[in-house]
Amino acid sequence: MSDFSEPTRSISSELACTGCGALLKFKPGTHHLVCEYCGASNEIAKPEATGTLQELSLDDFLEKNFQKTETVEVAVVKCENCGATTTLNERVSSDKCPFCASSLVIRSGTTASLHKPQYVLPFGIDDKKATGNFKRWLKGLWFAPSDLKHYPDSANRLAGMYLPFWTFDCNTNSSYTGQRGENYTVTESYTAVENGRNVNRTRQVVKTRWYPASGRVNNTFDDVLIEATTSLRKDKLRALEPWDLKNLVNYHDGYLSGFRTETYSVDVKGGYQEAKHVMEPAIHSTIRADIGGDQQMIQYVNTTYHNPTFKHILLPVWLSAYRYNNKVYQFLVNARTGEVQGERPYSAIKITLAVIAALVAIGIIVLLGNK
Repeated sequence: MSDFSEPTRSISSELACTGCGALLKFKPGTHHLVCEYCGASNEIAKPEATGTLQELSLDDFLEKNFQKTETVEVAVVKCENCGATTTLNERVSSDKCPFCASSLVIRSGTTASLHKPQYVLPFGIDDKKATGNFKRWLKGLWFAPSDLKHYPDSANRLAGMYLPFWTFDCNTNSSYTGQRGENYTVTESYTAVENGRNVNRTRQVVKTRWYPASGRVNNTFDDVLIEATTSLRKDKLRALEPWDLKNLVNYHDGYLSGFRTETYSVDVKGGYQEAKHVMEPAIHSTIRADIGGDQQMIQYVNTTYHNPTFKHILLPVWLSAYRYNNKVYQFLVNARTGEVQGERPYSAIKITLAVIAALVAIGIIVLLGNK
């Protein structure tokens, strides 16, 4: 079990360039901090190997330690339009919200104490690679506005962002009642009309006999991943999976340098409830396998969750918000695999022209057929 009593830490002095004093920034795909002014490069100090990733007892955390978690002090800004709270870029006096493209009102001295994540998955691809994937995704969109393809050409269209997540492990024991269906085939007679005459025919029909079923099943869940953000669509975030969680590293300020980080808006309690919903399909699948037969009906399930554990982690994305006709569209790039997901606008003019062209083509075909 982890000790939650460590004090709040300030920004590490390791982030300052020893050559010119500028802020060192993390270079994606490496474990190095790089100075964009003088080119100095420092390797991020690696902690001693700890073996497997440490899981924290959820029950102990909620009962005893919630107010004692280690925190980090960061400068933050909250978007007054969408409500997302993120860290600030260095020396920024004006900015746009990466989630909704609204102008941000930045007040000096805005800081917050955030619960420190345990692990981070560092950026694996840089903005050039992400932008290339973004452009290819845009080119593949049907009926998109013509000016959309030029959107990535503007500077700083993609923002590097660490998003907060929870992972949950637990063992479950589920008691259930239901029914097992066993199919059988019978021959039925019926009357059909052929050549104006009624004729007798037979056919094979599948029917089901139902029998009561009950029992207990066990499931083991590992790293059930739950979003701790509400600023992005859940289905788009989950479409970015899989994440290579085996490459998580211990939290270090250096991995976040040069990138923005969203603070979590779903706490561990809410995340655990969502995790239970995510576990349900696997539990039901195990029950159906236990019932057996050709068909199954589940009528009642009571699940007990044993020894739940969790991790608080940060995952990297390249993110952009695009406003078109006063509506916001979000684009996401998995900063490890390059997978692109997003919302897209449609061009009403292109769709109208396509419909007209289709109607003209149909009219020509009909006309030629009549001739």
